[in-house]
Amino acid sequence: MKWMILLAAIFSVNASASTLDEINHLLAFVKDTNCTYERNGKSHTGVEAVEHIRKKYDYFSDDIETAEDFIKFAATKSKMSGKYYLVHCPSQPSVKSKDWLLTELANYRNLAK
Repeated sequence: MKWMILLAAIFSVNASASTLDEINHLLAFVKDTNCTYERNGKSHTGVEAVEHIRKKYDYFSDDIETAEDFIKFAATKSKMSGKYYLVHCPSQPSVKSKDWLLTELANYRNLAK
């Protein structure tokens, strides 16, 4: 019975480490982008966007268990206005940040396989 508890604890730590790796990757992806991040009608650089996302991440950290939760709570839309964040990349149509980040998360996970 004790080995089952130990195994569950090890799995939990690994899942948390994996989630943290994914979130850190997404933060670096936003920071290093040459796209602009639109929040409440104002354009921001990747560096500026990450500053805001980190604040929301800290605020909602108790609700975040997965990278998808991170995207949902910290990088999808304004909690004040309800407006979705948009990403504008050169020579591409604008997309909701949620879709942009979920696509990058899928790419990251495929590379990690």
